[in-house]
Amino acid sequence: MTGEPLSDAEIGRRLAGLPGWARNGNEITRTFTCTWHECLHLAMYVGAKAREIGHHPDIDIRWQQIRFGITTHDAGHQITGLDFDLAGHIDRIAAAHGAEPLS
Repeated sequence: MTGEPLSDAEIGRRLAGLPGWARNGNEITRTFTCTWHECLHLAMYVGAKAREIGHHPDIDIRWQQIRFGITTHDAGHQITGLDFDLAGHIDRIAAAHGAEPLS
C-alpha cells in the first residue's frame, strides 16, 4: 500500500486534527499508558486492524506504556495520508481499551 508524501504544511494541518500525535522526523507518534497486559491486548487489536487495512505501525511496549510510530515504508519512509488514517484507528482502539494518552 502506498501513498503520496505530504508537505510539511499538510502534515501540520493534519496533526492539528489529531490531538496527542506528534511528528518525530519522518513518522508520527503517540504514547499511551495502560497496564502491561492491556498494552499487549491493545497491540494485538491494532495489529489486527493494521493487517486488515494493509498499513502497519511500529509498536514499542514498555512497562505500562505503548508507543506507536507510523510512517509509510512503501513511500520511502515518508508521512502520507495513510499514516493519519491509521492514527485515527489507533485512537479509537486505544479509547475502547481504556488506554490513557501520555501527557
